[in-house]
Amino acid sequence: MTDIKSMDLAEMTVFFQQLGEPAFRAKQVFQWLHRGARSFGEMTNLSKALREKLTQTCSLCPPQVERKQVSTLDGTIKYLWRLGDGNCIETVLMRYHHGNTVCISSQVGCRMGCAFCASTLGGKVRDLTPAEMMDQVLFSQLDSSLPISNIVLMGIGEPLDNFDTVLRFLRLVNSPDGLNIGMRHISLSTCGLTEKIDKLAEYQLQLTLSVSLHAPDDETRSRIMPVNRSVGVENLFACCRRYFEKTGRRISYEYAMIDGVNDTDWQADLLASHLKGTPGHVNLIPLNDVAESPLKPSRRVAAFQKRLEQQGITATVRRKLGGDIDASCGQLRRKRMREEQANM
Repeated sequence: MTDIKSMDLAEMTVFFQQLGEPAFRAKQVFQWLHRGARSFGEMTNLSKALREKLTQTCSLCPPQVERKQVSTLDGTIKYLWRLGDGNCIETVLMRYHHGNTVCISSQVGCRMGCAFCASTLGGKVRDLTPAEMMDQVLFSQLDSSLPISNIVLMGIGEPLDNFDTVLRFLRLVNSPDGLNIGMRHISLSTCGLTEKIDKLAEYQLQLTLSVSLHAPDDETRSRIMPVNRSVGVENLFACCRRYFEKTGRRISYEYAMIDGVNDTDWQADLLASHLKGTPGHVNLIPLNDVAESPLKPSRRVAAFQKRLEQQGITATVRRKLGGDIDASCGQLRRKRMREEQANM
């Protein structure tokens, strides 16, 4: 079966011509799919014969809501979606004054092994398709009745470990005939796959690159982020400088504040020295408690921020949303996996 929803409009046009259909049918179907049609039967401006032909040759597997949590504190919505093969992924819809942001997953599970993240527990199962990534945006918007203006690729998985799929998703979601969400409204987070960052820079996309840094020294970063053992902090910062020089886009550095691990004064000073001379922004993240992890939230967030700012580094503390609904990445999926194991 053909994954028609992962096609861009040009590819879909060729596909319809091969079916012996006029090119304008491609645009009709493309628009239906990007409005959230769950079946070809809904596409009322197509002939019955064409709808049946598409049903027989193409697959549409819209996700089902396995679980939904709504925060009573700030209206944040967390979805656990069940995919066509039974796997589950998470999406979080966050409400801000400037618009609604959806945080989507790029893989089922993750193989990066970061010590503070629930997404990586159990490892990577598979990559998502472009359609499965886009469906998270579409159906979160449709289910919540909230228009989505911003997307962050910071959910389950490492986006640059699913590089080609993520690029195709970005083209789809940016399409004027689809959701038409501009690149400047999209953020992509990576744990620091330097070869893929260099490759991404070649496309000169106007998105925001967020680097999950979490420690400024090799000893600490390698301990909590295994990817650093093959990359190294110096190499990562050199790569970030190349990215800025190539794209002109300032990088955001994600820094989860972990008690007694990465929150000392000397680490703040070392981080500041790495960032001197290259435009960047440090986003300090109060750590979410993960039941399976011994790592705990830092009590020095404000002091760490002040020390960075004293050295000319722009640093903000991320507003914590959905604290009452397992809104941290991977927690809801992990809870479901534990329940399934208990019932076996």
